Amino acid sequence: EVQLVESGGGEVQAGGSLRLTCAASGFTISTIDMSWVRQAPGKGPEWIGTTDISENTKYYLDSVKGRFTVSRDNAKNAVYLQMDDLKPEDTALYYCSKGAPQNVSGSIYSPHRSYWGQGTQVTVSS
Repeated sequence: EVQLVESGGGEVQAGGSLRLTCAASGFTISTIDMSWVRQAPGKGPEWIGTTDISENTKYYLDSVKGRFTVSRDNAKNAVYLQMDDLKPEDTALYYCSKGAPQNVSGSIYSPHRSYWGQGTQVTVSS
């Protein structure tokens, strides 16, 4: 059974750090791009970043560039999101996902929610 299980969320004060882990099972991440996405209450999903099969990273959200780092450990079959200098607006449910958003002729196609894990809550207080 294919599973993605996120952990490491919690409540932190503004300026603090958290490291999220996504443990994959039922498949091998080494051959798949893996991404992080977040969703705050009442808002749509925001794609954060991707680690590709060459372990290159790409970030989509300007507000997290320089503060968040996506990485992977293929030997552990896990993906990570290091979040530093957290802000209240970072409060959301954070998910990892198989695949990555794709730009096809100017239109963005993102992995369906069925490819996401169950999420981990991050709450940042001011």
